[in-house]
Amino acid sequence: MLTGQESLLRLIGKRRRCLPNRHNLLSTPTPNSLNLDVNDSGNLISPTGDNIRSPETPPTYPGNSDDLSVSRKNKKKRRLTQTTLLQWSGSKQSQHSPLIHPPKQQQSILEFDDDSSSEEISKTVALDEANGDEAIQTFIVGRKFSDVQDLEAGEKICLLRHPENIKDPNAIKVLSSDSGLSEILGYLPKDVSQCLSPLIDQYDLKFEGTINSVPKNSPEAVSVKVVCRKMTSDVWKESESAGGDFKLMWEKVLQVVEHQMQFPPKTTRYQLNFSVLVQEVLRSCSHLFTADEKAFLESFTSLSEDSQRLFIRLYTRKGPWFRLSNISYPEVSDSLQALKDLTVKGFMTSVENANDLNYQTMKEIIELLNVTELRDILSVNKVFSRGSRKRDLINSLCSYYNDGTRINVGTMILERTGLCAKISSTSESLIWRVERLFFLNGEQDLSSFVLLDLGIIKYPIYKCIDSEQIFSDRTKLLAYEEVFYLSILLKQKKHVCLYSISKLQLQAIEVAQLMDESLDCEDSGTVLKCIMIAETRISSSSSSESALFNCFTAPWVYSKMVLLGVSFLENQKRHVENKPSPLLLTCSDDSVDTLVSGFRYNQAVYLLRRLLSCFSCDGRRGYWTVRLSTDLEHMGRPNESLSVAEQGLLDPWVRAGSRIALQRRILRLAKPPRRWKTPTFPNLVDNKIPEVTIQGRSLNCEVGMKNRFYGEDGEQCGVEQLALQYYNGEGGGWQGMHTESSIWLTIFGLLMWDILFSDVPGVFQTRFQTAPLDLETESFYQTRKETIEAQLEKVASGMAEEILIISYETHRGTACRGVAWERFSLEELRAAVACVGGKCVASLCRYLAQDYRSWCSGMPDLLLWRFKENGYEGEAKLVEVKSEKDRLSEQQRAWLLLLMDSGFNVEICKVRPACV
Repeated sequence: MLTGQESLLRLIGKRRRCLPNRHNLLSTPTPNSLNLDVNDSGNLISPTGDNIRSPETPPTYPGNSDDLSVSRKNKKKRRLTQTTLLQWSGSKQSQHSPLIHPPKQQQSILEFDDDSSSEEISKTVALDEANGDEAIQTFIVGRKFSDVQDLEAGEKICLLRHPENIKDPNAIKVLSSDSGLSEILGYLPKDVSQCLSPLIDQYDLKFEGTINSVPKNSPEAVSVKVVCRKMTSDVWKESESAGGDFKLMWEKVLQVVEHQMQFPPKTTRYQLNFSVLVQEVLRSCSHLFTADEKAFLESFTSLSEDSQRLFIRLYTRKGPWFRLSNISYPEVSDSLQALKDLTVKGFMTSVENANDLNYQTMKEIIELLNVTELRDILSVNKVFSRGSRKRDLINSLCSYYNDGTRINVGTMILERTGLCAKISSTSESLIWRVERLFFLNGEQDLSSFVLLDLGIIKYPIYKCIDSEQIFSDRTKLLAYEEVFYLSILLKQKKHVCLYSISKLQLQAIEVAQLMDESLDCEDSGTVLKCIMIAETRISSSSSSESALFNCFTAPWVYSKMVLLGVSFLENQKRHVENKPSPLLLTCSDDSVDTLVSGFRYNQAVYLLRRLLSCFSCDGRRGYWTVRLSTDLEHMGRPNESLSVAEQGLLDPWVRAGSRIALQRRILRLAKPPRRWKTPTFPNLVDNKIPEVTIQGRSLNCEVGMKNRFYGEDGEQCGVEQLALQYYNGEGGGWQGMHTESSIWLTIFGLLMWDILFSDVPGVFQTRFQTAPLDLETESFYQTRKETIEAQLEKVASGMAEEILIISYETHRGTACRGVAWERFSLEELRAAVACVGGKCVASLCRYLAQDYRSWCSGMPDLLLWRFKENGYEGEAKLVEVKSEKDRLSEQQRAWLLLLMDSGFNVEICKVRPACV
């Protein structure tokens, strides 16, 4: 996988089924500032002899690849969400669910201001004027536990607390008054009973009521009206005189009832989650949608229950097309009618007539046929297939499909598939945008609600304090979206015209998705097209954006594409298609290699210079500078390479491993006559990292494969396990584990938990975050400097273990960036903190707080510890393990030097095969 490709994949997240601006991308010319070109096969073309330049005057032609080595053999499987998303029966709703704690502090769909509560609540709460009784409308649920199956409208009921209920101690039973309170009809909804049960317990309130209506199906929820009778005893008077507490508790009951009437119990959990998703985005981001878009989204609630459920079910599946004959869900009573309603409203598109089947639609629908059906169609049309696999059969049928056979073949396909449907491009595009605005990333979707409801994931508690809008207007949102489109199309489209990408409204996320998909299908032409688009859309104004929301801007997304383009161009060095030219024929082999070498990296160098000039305040500048210096050296320009490295050390944004890499490059390049005075870097020269070498029986010595050894117990193991066995024995009797960065990020998260989730405006935008938005920015430390330093002072003074224990026991299982609950026990974390020492732990946490992005990776492989005889004092050692042919990365070297400066005991353990 190319450098930067995995990061782009995380940014894109779930791929869109359709790219609305694909036609514009492939129909409008784009300035070719890189002088890139492809041949008829879509491969890069090298320069002709007439315009080859010397390495010192670098050429402006790209490399070629007809052997594009960027396909992802280990392609990540798409996360399937439909199973867990839609099977929620028996789920338990987290007490911190966004349905109870909405994402914003502003008034949400689930909250009411004090001034408006009476007006809102009056819709569902009636006051019996005759006797002043309070009446609320609610439902009877849990009918499967009922003693009575047949109910009648007007039947009298009463409520009775059921604290012995194992699943819910707040449960409230609904009894039949006509049967002398001996028959259970069901229970009140969990949300209502959770708020109402404290009132019944504390104030001895009595509730009676009647059944409003009876559903057709007995298991469904039953609508009831419940009345609280005023008591003649002093208890009611005391409750009134209690004032605030009783009033607030009662108003909470009314608020929950109001919300329940909007989403009655017959609404499935995934319907409720979907409605919350859409309504919350429309409430907080209405300025980002046109009037027609808002009307379309709001019309969803007017659909029938079956239509809503069917749409959500299909939206969460892969698709894009579905056979109606294969659509069967127990909660959807009439799928055909639901599909018709969705089609009329524009949420779905269906095909049942061959006249509506164009070539592209046919290619998609044909994927729904099984092998038997494909063979049947090929046999009827007497079409020969070169293979027997499904893909071979599909290719043969597609080749046969043309204007003359379109109607005939289309009819045969639809006769076998029956009515086919897919999510419409309009609804897919809008719901995709709603998900992006709600979660602010591409990795979360509707399944996040279910994981929360089931208690599989528990998110931390924090306040969402609004400061400024991430997208202040619709134009910025569309610009951000445009990048992702291009990277997807790059994966789907093959051999497109080179000069055919739109200058206008593309949508950045679409561009990114276009590029990603073209890399998958090895389409060099479209990859280059996306690189050119991205290069023209980054500018010097890119760095002026707010650091907190910088990652939500189009230039930032385009910069990730440009970096991926750099990696793509660098990897073309061995796949250049050379055109015959008299100049090349008269050159020696060495001269040709030198000329082509300059040609290989020129465009990569140009892109790196563009990134460095456009993003002056960016943590990625270190990596860009290292790559620029390296590529210049590959081009035979060592003087420029040295100058770039020297200038990079003056850049305050070049840190950690990148800084060490530049220092080492300078030491290697800065020799006479380039530099008469050799520079010295004390951190590299003076600090010699201790090393120890051990031997092991090697199992394999193949290049490119992870080394395996036989351990002391005769079992196979890796180098890290072999080193642990050594240190546990003759290496000093150490206990330890293979942790790398994980244990230190866990310790940082636990020690700094209250600071991570403190009240800072703008850093928490949704209820599904595991860290503040500014964690990887400069502002994290600057904004919280006083509280961070105060906490680190406690850690350094010996309170680290106490803070760790309290934080671990309080927040255990709650999701937090970097915290690996499943990997480390409390005892192991305590041992690490106790043996390392408070001052060293505080120093490490300070580096992470100041620059989490640069220091969150590359830590030593092993953490070793051992206690002294008294059992309280101990010592620790951090070890980086390397096999014989392996070497330290610059980031690992930077960490080891930093840890040595901070007082840690560090070591490099080299493992070499034993001599035979």
